[in-house]
Amino acid sequence: MEAAKNTQINLVICICGMAGSGKSTVARKLAKKYGLNYYSGGDALKSLAIEAGYRPKEKGWWESEEGLGFLKQRMENPDFDKTIDKKFLEIGEKGNLVLDSWTMPWLLKKGFKIWLEALPEVRAERLARRDRISFEDASKRLREKEEKTKRIYEKLYGFRLGEDFSPFHFILDVNNLESYEVFNTLCEVIEKSLLRKC
Repeated sequence: MEAAKNTQINLVICICGMAGSGKSTVARKLAKKYGLNYYSGGDALKSLAIEAGYRPKEKGWWESEEGLGFLKQRMENPDFDKTIDKKFLEIGEKGNLVLDSWTMPWLLKKGFKIWLEALPEVRAERLARRDRISFEDASKRLREKEEKTKRIYEKLYGFRLGEDFSPFHFILDVNNLESYEVFNTLCEVIEKSLLRKC
């Protein structure tokens, strides 16, 4: 079932999961399949990082020394995150989109919210392969990034990323799934839970 050419369907899908869970990959695929706009919180923050003088790479930048430096700056200045979240809330209200975001499941009242659950060691292994670094280095970078990110959102909005699952309509364990299996599963869930109601 395709929604791409049906303008009567107003879908809002939020995809969330910790780094290395595959959320960005599947969010892009879902947006393409259903003819929806795709918005990435990470990409939006990278745009602000560029304005602040950083040079984010396409992959692996967030776990790099420079990316972690920007993360530290975000901890000191909440305006970076507030600016993006305000923009995404406005976009989210318009509908017909997939949001790849760590905050919208909690902040945006509308939408179907999906969490991709993956163990830290699984995510670190994926990061190590992607960035061609050691498993130990990948694990260390992920821990540092996630500890700081959790503190940012807890301070700003009061929720604990990766620990509070109350906003989510569907949680998928992706530890033993290939990316195409995750995509196919979510398509089935979306079509049964959302499209049949439209």
